Amino acid sequence: MITDFRLPDLGEGLPEAEIVQWHVSQGDEVALNQTIAEVETAKAIVELPSPFAGTVAALAHDAGDVVAVGDVLISFDVAGDPATETPDAAPASAEERREPNLVGYGAVPRGTGRPQRRARGGAPAVTAEPDVRSAAPHDAIADTVPERELRERPRSTPPVRKLAKDLGVDLALVEASGVTGIITREDVEAYAVSTAASPTGAPALRTDVSGDREERIPIRGVRKHTADAMVRSAFTAPHAATFLTVDVTASVALIDSLRQDRRHADHRVGVMAVAAKAVCLALRRTPVLNARWDDAAGGIVLHHYVNLGVAAATDRGLVVPSVKDADRMSLLELADAIRALAETARAGKATPADLTGGTFSITNFGVFGVDAGTPILVPGEAGILGLGAVRRIPWEHDGQVALRDVMTLSLSFDHRLVDGAEAARFLTDVADVLREPGRAMVLA
Repeated sequence: MITDFRLPDLGEGLPEAEIVQWHVSQGDEVALNQTIAEVETAKAIVELPSPFAGTVAALAHDAGDVVAVGDVLISFDVAGDPATETPDAAPASAEERREPNLVGYGAVPRGTGRPQRRARGGAPAVTAEPDVRSAAPHDAIADTVPERELRERPRSTPPVRKLAKDLGVDLALVEASGVTGIITREDVEAYAVSTAASPTGAPALRTDVSGDREERIPIRGVRKHTADAMVRSAFTAPHAATFLTVDVTASVALIDSLRQDRRHADHRVGVMAVAAKAVCLALRRTPVLNARWDDAAGGIVLHHYVNLGVAAATDRGLVVPSVKDADRMSLLELADAIRALAETARAGKATPADLTGGTFSITNFGVFGVDAGTPILVPGEAGILGLGAVRRIPWEHDGQVALRDVMTLSLSFDHRLVDGAEAARFLTDVADVLREPGRAMVLA
């Protein structure tokens, strides 16, 4: 019996995923829970286990294809009981036809249509004529038509709604291509091309480029998610920034001594770990930087824990996994957690849980030789600290000029939550720990 396996919801309500590679081919025998493919969402690369034991009948897509949640991904030839598969058998109920549901993958769609809204007064909704439905697949039918199909508001994600607005496309006129009924970017772009719709009368979207003078790279996966997050952050939170250059000679000496100590050499403590510890301590005095603005509830949420986001540059783009409960860790534990998380992210194995839930972030652009910058806030967080390069330069110390290890701290913060004085106090506390690591004993 041929059974289709549809792409499940991989968490966070993500509407699609890109097939990175297949681990099976047509004709292969697979066991239950055997890994059949790796797919990349806007969050991470996820291994898909097989929900069936049987033979691969067909692969519905190739590696590199972007598949919408709910679309057929692969078909299996699953052994069944021939005696029960008679032509005259009654159709199975919806519950009996449901595919096995993988834990964490969300519920299997029960139907292919959109949710229907009951007409006012309790009267059942009526269906419009086919020609009317083709002209306006959603709620675009005029109220003067007495018999119209009452539908829910077109379902889509905020980035897709913004794209539609930029292209001058009315989402009520766009038909979702997937079985989930969620309108995707591809649906909007296809509609814009077909109707030559674009903002301010600009030429319609081009889907191909001829010649060797330029190249079009699809915006997918982590790059797409990062772009959406950065735009949302820049146009939602009023960014402000402050900078402080600090003498970190004592911290560099501490790091060198830990690396030379055989008991601690395996922990590989670096500037990032020391700065992370300083951040966790400083957040105790300025907790508003460890908060988020809840616009829907009209309030501020203060976190009594620190999930420290660590920006990591990968081949797939920038990701920010977070060390959970970083404030409860020692310096050595932080060093181990940061290194492990960065290695997992660079390998593309960070889970959606790793990439969500951060409360404050830290980024080290000093590893690229950059002295200072203005990092963009991770959406939902009140602050992010940037670490500049550590440089050996002449510096005033004890009334004399001497060669010292110096670095610049860059703090970006949400000015709705944090005042300038609070930002300055936080940055000074971090600098004090980096200048004199022994101050951690006082702040701890």
